[in-house]
Amino acid sequence: MFLSVHRTLSCATALAVAVLTLLVLLVSAPPLTPRADALTVRQGDRIVAIAASKRGAPYRWGADGPRAFDCSGFTKWVFARLGRSLPHSSARQAARVRHVRASERRRGDLVFFRSGGRVYHVAIYAGRNSVWHAPRPGERVHRERIWTRSVSYGRVR
Repeated sequence: MFLSVHRTLSCATALAVAVLTLLVLLVSAPPLTPRADALTVRQGDRIVAIAASKRGAPYRWGADGPRAFDCSGFTKWVFARLGRSLPHSSARQAARVRHVRASERRRGDLVFFRSGGRVYHVAIYAGRNSVWHAPRPGERVHRERIWTRSVSYGRVR
């Protein structure tokens, strides 16, 4: 009888340890659903496609589309197509996003170009170290490689 009770307790103990281990793993695991402010791969691809659709549109200071753009007007217009609201200023856009590391950047994230601590330009990350942007007077919306390391990245919420 003693052996039978001992086996029963050992099985119950092993089961309790297994259940507790499973609970710890479940509690410590990252959530399976994306965060509300996360940019999905599909949304990032859609943002890049919308940005590419304005290829060739002229730069015009203060313009926010649909025929001409300045840099922040371009990003504002693109994100508005997905129901996301951004201010018309690269510095104010930088203040409104969730900043991410360069290693975490995704297509569709915003790229903020900096001089010192000041944001002077914004673009849309297109993948492979390139951006879609409305660069400066006399130029048109186009895709271009990132030309500096003085950048930061942000994800629109």
